[in-house]
Amino acid sequence: MTTTTQRLLDLAAAAPARHGGDLELLLREASGLYEQGFADLRATMTARFAEAPGDDLLAAVAAAGMPCDAEADRHELILLVALAQWTMTPAALAYTQMAEDAARRGVCLIPEQ
Repeated sequence: MTTTTQRLLDLAAAAPARHGGDLELLLREASGLYEQGFADLRATMTARFAEAPGDDLLAAVAAAGMPCDAEADRHELILLVALAQWTMTPAALAYTQMAEDAARRGVCLIPEQ
């Protein structure tokens, strides 16, 4: 069974040899995996901070280097912690590089207007 991380790394490794529609298909699959990986980490963070005092959560956000509004609720604070951690994972970094490279080659998942 392939993990989300391993599959994202595999897709990123295969991307340089793909072009046009084939690259777009890889990018679409990778985008879905990126979202799933973030959702999984967010669920983990939600469970980890379920009983934590608000001050501990604010400290975690600050330690992650994320700016936050003093009026942010727990949901938003957990989202910030999860986002900070997710963007530094090998899977997220590989996806970001893959998407940037694809964009330089004219392939993007956001339609032009």
